[in-house]
Amino acid sequence: MVTDSIADYLTRIRNAQQAKHKIVEIPASKMKKSITEILYDQGFILKYKFDDDAGKHGTILIAIKYDGKTKEPVIKKLGRLSKPGLRKYVKSDEIPRAINGLGINIISTSKGVMTDKQAVKENVGGELICYVH
Repeated sequence: MVTDSIADYLTRIRNAQQAKHKIVEIPASKMKKSITEILYDQGFILKYKFDDDAGKHGTILIAIKYDGKTKEPVIKKLGRLSKPGLRKYVKSDEIPRAINGLGINIISTSKGVMTDKQAVKENVGGELICYVH
């Protein structure tokens, strides 16, 4: 049993990229679906599909995006910020910038899961989930 499902989600994506897989299958949850939609909107993944028929909560199928010339994955780093043992909460004016604005932080707020830029624009803080660049 996995205690930190978000860390498992991020690790599955990292492992799929390292093994040069095109598609990765991940057990679904509302939080993971929200993170997947953000990754797609920001251009870090090629496509995704929610399969609600498989398992209790369904699965998420993610098509990993690679650079056309170098064949390197678009996602260079992907990591967890807030962990079950140490939650990290920030106010809207204290949200850190990921790689001086080149990457994104994903934040769980009272208005839903969003990027750091959206949270600053809507003036809401929350729990830092992960960073991507």
